[in-house]
Amino acid sequence: MKELSLYKTLLIACLTLSSQIQAQENITVPELYGHIEYLTQKKLKGRTPGGRLNKKVIRYLRTDLKKSGVKHFNHGYFQPFYVQMRSEKEESPGPTVQTWNIMGYIPGHDTDSKNEYIVLGAHYDHLGMGGPSSKAPTKSGLHAGADDNASGTAALLEIAEKLSANRELLDRSIIIVAFGAEEQGLKGSSYFIDHPPVPKEQIKLMINMDMVGRLNDQKHIYMGGAGTFPNGMELMKKTGNAQGLSPIVHAGEVGGSDHVSFYRQKISVLGLHTGAHPQYHTPEDTIELINFAGTQKVAEYIYQVILKLASKDQELRFIDQG
Repeated sequence: MKELSLYKTLLIACLTLSSQIQAQENITVPELYGHIEYLTQKKLKGRTPGGRLNKKVIRYLRTDLKKSGVKHFNHGYFQPFYVQMRSEKEESPGPTVQTWNIMGYIPGHDTDSKNEYIVLGAHYDHLGMGGPSSKAPTKSGLHAGADDNASGTAALLEIAEKLSANRELLDRSIIIVAFGAEEQGLKGSSYFIDHPPVPKEQIKLMINMDMVGRLNDQKHIYMGGAGTFPNGMELMKKTGNAQGLSPIVHAGEVGGSDHVSFYRQKISVLGLHTGAHPQYHTPEDTIELINFAGTQKVAEYIYQVILKLASKDQELRFIDQG
């Protein structure tokens, strides 16, 4: 009887461990919801760069990456930099504040390819209580930025978790980075590529997620830059269709978000989003409007794309799109 009891105990422990491992390998709606709920809470006042509240956000992101097994570089997970905030009047510049990129990496396992890197990124900052970039009539009020870009940040954390759990599938290495101060003029990504944690020539591709929380009924996922690396157009369409999505794929049209900073340095890029909407840069961009099942589908799509691009059999080289 004691042996049977011990067997049951061990079986339950194994099943519990298996369940925990499986949970880590899945991109789930509850986890996406939890990340976006945290990032859009009123206490964070719209995730503007600088100050005590910014530090709370970056600690949250650091903790999640560390929990997922994403490794840090020699300087740790934080990359500090300074940014001058935008102002309504050009002749009266805003204050200069310190903010941070949060980054880590998942090492590839192929001897020849592990020193080539794919960057997966999303900006975590937003407009705070409004300001010059707001589209609201009064340019004031809490701008929670659920789609822009808590959605991309949540997807980043979930994809990082799944990649880390399946790192044996990666030939190339993956850098995970949450950029600060995108809304101030792509400042975080510009600083990152000017001060990369690995030699710049080893960065072969940058994938950017900015506003991926509003997948429509037609399952459209929009992207630019698919022509900046070999076979990109076909790969993005075919993989998207296999995931039940209808990709709108452009070879060029590289503009508008953090991947631009990489393209300017002649690095292949891919910028993804689920489309514009009337709540963009207004206080109405709230969690209630997020399509969580759609966000999960988009995140899974990007995960599958990364597995293909991280293979040593996939050629990665820069193709200028003019």
